[in-house]
Amino acid sequence: MKISKNGSRSHLLIVFVLIFGGMLVSTVTASAQDAAGVYKTKCQACHGADGKGATPAGKSMGVRDFASPEVAKETDEELTEVITKGRKKMPPYGNSLKEPQIKELVAYIRDLGKK
Repeated sequence: MKISKNGSRSHLLIVFVLIFGGMLVSTVTASAQDAAGVYKTKCQACHGADGKGATPAGKSMGVRDFASPEVAKETDEELTEVITKGRKKMPPYGNSLKEPQIKELVAYIRDLGKK
């Protein structure tokens, strides 16, 4: 059985798509895990695992529920600024987190707000 050049290219393309697609899914999964880890380390003590802010520290500082209308109406850029520069009693994380980490953290916070 002889494979034509076009057949070889098709097989090569399929292999490439499968490998690249797997890498992309792996990267997305790793990013979500990284964001969850950053959230757990930097945010969870005050905002809670669910983002409701119902922790003792969160209640004493008056943190907002990520599902609240106030947080929902904020743009990603505004949330990025809050994480980067801090707000009221929340410390700034712009020196300890890189821009991609903050972007992933904003996406994670948005997901918590949907629950």
